[in-house]
Amino acid sequence: MKNLMTASCGLDCATCPAYLAWKNDDQALREKTTEEWKLAFGYDFSPGMIACSGCRVTEGPKIGHCAECGFRTCSTKKGHSTCAACADYPCADLTVFFGQVPGTRERLEALRK
Repeated sequence: MKNLMTASCGLDCATCPAYLAWKNDDQALREKTTEEWKLAFGYDFSPGMIACSGCRVTEGPKIGHCAECGFRTCSTKKGHSTCAACADYPCADLTVFFGQVPGTRERLEALRK
């Protein structure tokens, strides 16, 4: 299994503030991220919610949407570590996601090589 910190969808979990706050037990980063994400996503985050061990890591917390992500669920059901391994890659949903989140396509493409 290559790079556990690349999420099923191609996000880089290693750079996510929720992962970094959890890994480093960084309360200041939790509070900063809470405020930023409240504004960005219009959701009432609390600092206690800012914790994630990474999409593909089996132990530890998963933050909000990552815990129930359709890409993660689909790739797991199909027995793939990421969407890059799927015969249907890239599906229509993933193609839309690539347009919304820069870098995700490139990370998954690197895993396909």
